[in-house]
Amino acid sequence: MDDILLIDKPAGMSSFGVVARVRRVLSEKEGKKVKVGHTGTLDPFATGLLIILAGKATKRSNDFLKLNKEYIAEIKLGEVSTTGDPEGEITKSYSDAPKTEEEIKKVVQNFVGDILQKVPAFSAVKINGRRAYELARKGMEVETPMRKVHIYNIEILEYNWPVLKIKTGVSSGTYIRTLGEDIGKKLGTGAYVTALRRTKIDEYEVEDAVLLDDFLRSQS
Repeated sequence: MDDILLIDKPAGMSSFGVVARVRRVLSEKEGKKVKVGHTGTLDPFATGLLIILAGKATKRSNDFLKLNKEYIAEIKLGEVSTTGDPEGEITKSYSDAPKTEEEIKKVVQNFVGDILQKVPAFSAVKINGRRAYELARKGMEVETPMRKVHIYNIEILEYNWPVLKIKTGVSSGTYIRTLGEDIGKKLGTGAYVTALRRTKIDEYEVEDAVLLDDFLRSQS
């Protein structure tokens, strides 16, 4: 089994959890341990395209790490989250005055191009050899770096206060949670990402991916 697998990740599962389940079913089918890895994580609450490499294909992981990505994100304005997503502690923001769509469009377009993002504390980035989220979950203060990323485009798909739905094409390493929070800060409303779906990784599309449960059934 030396393959590139396109998996449509379900919500509520980590990318490492997906890898573990794929590894288990492939290893059982092959009768030996199969090496399996992913090419870029998705947050547990997120869904969508996850590229899984199996067997000798894992040697190609570096070919996939820097590819551009596309996401559809639902952002709730007027509230903030300690993690930037639904898994954190949600509180009413400092301002929940409704914004017009024109105001939204103007602010959103300010993020197109090269921007600096602060890596979220609840992320897999390593700080002194430990994952940032491990430290953050223990209540420790985490100082994360700034990162230069590129936002190719942001399209407003729907807007009905307080919910904003966007589609965006971004460079590798971009945190959509942070983008949502920064849009909220610029609007003066606060915001967090309530739903996130990765739809493309370079030329690979989620429409060509297999639901995780369907893939696991097909291998058993």
